[in-house]
Amino acid sequence: MTAQTPTSFLEKVAQRSGLNNEADAQRAANVVFRIMRDMMYNKTSNQIEADLKENASDAEQDAVDLWQDYNVMVAFFSRISPAQNLHLRSSTFWLRLKQEGALPEDVTPQEAAKAVFSATKEILPEERSQEIAQLLPDEVGQVWAAA
Repeated sequence: MTAQTPTSFLEKVAQRSGLNNEADAQRAANVVFRIMRDMMYNKTSNQIEADLKENASDAEQDAVDLWQDYNVMVAFFSRISPAQNLHLRSSTFWLRLKQEGALPEDVTPQEAAKAVFSATKEILPEERSQEIAQLLPDEVGQVWAAA
């Protein structure tokens, strides 16, 4: 008997990261996407959302929902924030993911991010993937490239 290949975005993230379930994967992906959106202008974020909508399979539409952010207030304030395009250090990215994502002790922020990045890159066109790579700080960018 072979294992079923994950089809949803969250199934992929859970499997690739070692997170225990889709709820943990959802929380991690939501935070990764939130931090990524903080590092870009609304125009770039909107283009990524459009690319996700256009390219995600029916099973992967959860990625679109996560990019939009389930927390309506956070999504709203990030859109109107004058502090768009934040230049975060890798250490800040990892710290935010660990704390906000409530990652289990046995899953590092790097493992969680790599799983989210990997599943995301499968959906986005190469041009968008390269654009995101340019926005990410050194170590985070290396994890993106390796995903």
